[in-house]
Amino acid sequence: QLQLVESGGGLVQPGGSLRLSCAASGFMNDRGIGWFRQAPGKEREGVSCIDRSDTTTNYADSVKGRFTISRDNAKNTVYLQMNSLKPEDTAVYYCAALGRGNYHCPLAEYGINYWGKGTQVTVFS
Repeated sequence: QLQLVESGGGLVQPGGSLRLSCAASGFMNDRGIGWFRQAPGKEREGVSCIDRSDTTTNYADSVKGRFTISRDNAKNTVYLQMNSLKPEDTAVYYCAALGRGNYHCPLAEYGINYWGKGTQVTVFS
């Protein structure tokens, strides 16, 4: 069983930056990891993902060029650096992991076995 804990959310003004962290209770270097978000009244959407070997990353069009995903397998942690934040980035951000042995980059929820509880990001003027 893998437990995921997000941190790093908060309040920020437009144009600001935040770095989210996703810490795993066990090894996470045997699977792909994704970040998802859900804004009030909207469906959850994929934001970014990284494959097991850190060779493939992917981003939603709305965050390309502003967000960067990375992982530190030695620390069992995945990061999401968010720059140039906009009010429309306001949401609860979730870290998610595929099942063991699934190596691809999960920008969709198919194959996701584990979810964190989320961290709130609010971008306000």
